[in-house]
Amino acid sequence: MKTLTLEEAALFLKMHPEVVRGRAKAGIIPGVKAGKRWVFIEDDLVAYLRSEYACRWQALQVGHEEKQLCHSLNVEKRGGSVSPHQAANVLDALLQQKIKPKRRNSMTD
Repeated sequence: MKTLTLEEAALFLKMHPEVVRGRAKAGIIPGVKAGKRWVFIEDDLVAYLRSEYACRWQALQVGHEEKQLCHSLNVEKRGGSVSPHQAANVLDALLQQKIKPKRRNSMTD
């Protein structure tokens, strides 16, 4: 198992070191900050690259339904959401409801 520094991982991924650092900090790229330095396992970076490649490659396969394996492209929409236009109409109706004014005490001092 080979470990890489931040700079080596950036070269391996063909990214700027600050981009790699930010993505590792966010948990997007697998890595750990051991002490003051980031450490990456080469096998984990290979797996990360392969996972990115699969979805993007399949996204380019427009019209080839049988070859699409990326779950985000095969999702069926199942209701439950309201369109912005419907939400605006409901909000307008609620705002136009008349509120009865409070009765004031008619007694004077």
